[in-house]
Amino acid sequence: MGVLSTLDWLAIAFYFAIILGLAWWVIKRQKKTSDGYFLAGRSLGWFIVGASIFASNIGSEHLVGLAGSGATDGVAMAHYELHAWCLLVLGWVMVPFYLRSKVFTMPEFLEKRFSQKARIVLSGISLVAYILTKIAVGVFAGGVVFSVLLPDINFLGMDSFWIGSILVIVITGIYTILGGMSAVAYTEALQTIILIIGSALVTFFGLQAVGGWSELKAIVGPEMFNLWKPLVPHGVEGTWEPVKEAGRMAWYFNDNYPWLGMLFCAPIIGLWYWTTDQYIVQRVLAAPNETQARRGTIAAAFFKLLPVFIFIIPGIICYALAVSGKVPVIQNTLLDANGNIIRDNAQQAFPLMVANVLPIGVRGIVVAGLLAALMSSLAGAFNASSTLFTMDFYSRLHPNVSQERLVWVGRIATTVMVIIGLLWLPVIRGGKGLYDYLQGIQAYLAPPIFVVFFAGVFHKRLNAKGCLAALYTGFILGIFRLAVDTPVKLIKGFHYPEGSFLWIVNNIFFQYYSLLIFIISLIVMVVVSYATEEPSYENLYGLTYGTVTEEHRKESRASWNKWDVIASIIVLLCILGAYLYFTG
Repeated sequence: MGVLSTLDWLAIAFYFAIILGLAWWVIKRQKKTSDGYFLAGRSLGWFIVGASIFASNIGSEHLVGLAGSGATDGVAMAHYELHAWCLLVLGWVMVPFYLRSKVFTMPEFLEKRFSQKARIVLSGISLVAYILTKIAVGVFAGGVVFSVLLPDINFLGMDSFWIGSILVIVITGIYTILGGMSAVAYTEALQTIILIIGSALVTFFGLQAVGGWSELKAIVGPEMFNLWKPLVPHGVEGTWEPVKEAGRMAWYFNDNYPWLGMLFCAPIIGLWYWTTDQYIVQRVLAAPNETQARRGTIAAAFFKLLPVFIFIIPGIICYALAVSGKVPVIQNTLLDANGNIIRDNAQQAFPLMVANVLPIGVRGIVVAGLLAALMSSLAGAFNASSTLFTMDFYSRLHPNVSQERLVWVGRIATTVMVIIGLLWLPVIRGGKGLYDYLQGIQAYLAPPIFVVFFAGVFHKRLNAKGCLAALYTGFILGIFRLAVDTPVKLIKGFHYPEGSFLWIVNNIFFQYYSLLIFIISLIVMVVVSYATEEPSYENLYGLTYGTVTEEHRKESRASWNKWDVIASIIVLLCILGAYLYFTG
């Protein structure tokens, strides 16, 4: 295992000094109001918005989970990473409605569109989602990185995994709690630059170590570079029951990600995440106008094109180095005695590359990039969680409370979320893959939220009762699947009797189950809405396409020019090019 040198530690120390210095500068000039703390005074320019969106997204699940999925499943997960087009939907379709509403949170938008109860329900669902995914997964990934880079550290009976998890939380929590959205956004903009440079260096030196791009493809085979696999590779049952062939590495796409499920499920999760999730959209809400917000989403879309090449490809390179025996340490860590990949160990792919492939000095820069991604992802989750709790729950119970009090409550809420995330760590650690875990959870919670936002914006007839019915139905179905899956992940050796109802539920691909939730939620929303009274349209001006005024249209048209359109088209062409290249 590679060891960090003095030069590496100096690079890391320099990174922390810059981050803390920037955070301190932001904190000193911050206005102590709820608008200033939670939305940076709605003053963020387009580059800060775009870089902050990207840095929040590119966190632990990419450094640990996405690179790990590259080692086990090849470019399969590139479907999720080519969702840059969803950011264009945010900028061109949803931003005008969000900014016109002047809301702090996405649940608050639902209140204006539907009802106060819809706001409370979505806030509760979102907080549960952040605890199960963003916060806990971020902490877990910090532990994985530290356990690979500093495996021999022990303190008060804790190994490097727990020490790393706690350190990442404490350092990130300090500037997030004190500085709010401003500190998060400005530090994320800097972290984006460090992250991209550092990760690109891993790809560059990794390709050098493996012998170049052609050699990489020759070692791993064409399947690792094919986004699409046969729909029914193992008979009809192969479309729903994951099949693992004995004595063989299970990185075939159909084992975890059937293409039919990905084709229809991935866009639902993508649009929910990029266009309706507080975690991402909060950065857009912090822009001063439509122009800056939209250009921020276009910039983020360009950034979002990079993960396939700076995270998935390094994971594939790591696997190639293991099977070729070119780096014995990686081979011994990733492969078992029979030469098959150990899926749980694949989560170490990216830090293994950092520790064993990079030269001294460069390694420190990349470790700083690793820490940047971990911290920016967690900071975004902390800030989004505290905003949801403070603005959607506490401020409604205490409507006349002071601005300073709201800021203080937001800081307390952040601390509580961190503690809950730590308690959830054993569940994630028992999972079969960090990125699989994250995508599964999101697939269970996303569909009803996606339905109520998009159906609500595009169809003015849908009402509050339909919205609530869809949220309740979808959330119950998602929690049921999560409850069925969790014992299998948490308890070693636990399984349901084969052929039983719970066994069938547990073995259905999460994409298919997600599609089921989506279809049921949409039907419920439409049926209940049309079975009950029409909404009051005069309260919906500017919130749906059917109630947009001519003045609204003129304002939106004045907010963009031909260069915004050209940049958006370039993003779409890049996505199309990636799909064509990775289609076998």
